[in-house]
Amino acid sequence: MKTFICQVCGHVAFEQAPVDCPVCNSAIENFENDPDAITKPADPDNLSETDRIHIPKIVLAKTCTLGHQPDCVTAHVTVGENEHVMESEHFIHFMDFYLDQKYISRIMLTPKNNYPTADLHFSLARGTLAVITHCNVHGSWISTVRLDKE
Repeated sequence: MKTFICQVCGHVAFEQAPVDCPVCNSAIENFENDPDAITKPADPDNLSETDRIHIPKIVLAKTCTLGHQPDCVTAHVTVGENEHVMESEHFIHFMDFYLDQKYISRIMLTPKNNYPTADLHFSLARGTLAVITHCNVHGSWISTVRLDKE
């Protein structure tokens, strides 16, 4: 799979670069094809400590935690099986959400002020949700989950 990175804001696009970045509106010329843009564990069956603190954990609530939308899905994301630090020198900068490889939202985080966790509420009931988190020291990491209702 091709991955294109916006050199201005770090947004990841799959398969082809967009004409304009959906996050910062930067032109297509600012995207670079980078097959190593997303870090993957060397051994998915035997995660290292670095893997354990960077891979996003996605928990879905198929009933809306907002309480008033019947078709709402809530995705709760925590960065790391062992929660990632949020210090000035080492922190999670943002989380990007994608549905079927199409960008839908970014949540920005700041060190010392946020925990490395976020909820996103949306009305899409089918497809694959992917979350890419970006660590200022160790780069981007991804997790995916199927949304299909039973």
